[in-house]
Amino acid sequence: MNPARLALKIGSLLSFAAMSLVLVPASSAQTVNLSGRYRCAEAKVQGKVVPCNGALLTLKNDGRFELRGWEGSYLVDGNWVELSDTVVRSRAKIEPGHKIVFRYHGKHGWCEMVYERRVAELGKTSLG
Repeated sequence: MNPARLALKIGSLLSFAAMSLVLVPASSAQTVNLSGRYRCAEAKVQGKVVPCNGALLTLKNDGRFELRGWEGSYLVDGNWVELSDTVVRSRAKIEPGHKIVFRYHGKHGWCEMVYERRVAELGKTSLG
């Protein structure tokens, strides 16, 4: 094949590839912003509702969290949020209505803790 013709084919392929990248729409995936303060709204132990004495769960904008003296980082993965520190890792389901639900097996059997985002704090009118 003629070198000039080969260079023209390669140039055509490269420009087609470049135009394809430009014209392909960007991904429409949205990152979920869960940062804010969450209060314990409901607790169940072995399927029975019990008084919810859970501490506030605080998810910060920088990917860090605080929960009853436990501090670490959190990562959102689809419908799940994973809280972790250097030793412990916990996963919770994100549910509609600004809820985060932890399900785990505790010393009294299966437990479920539902944390709900606090809508308004003193002096604030927006979420978070």
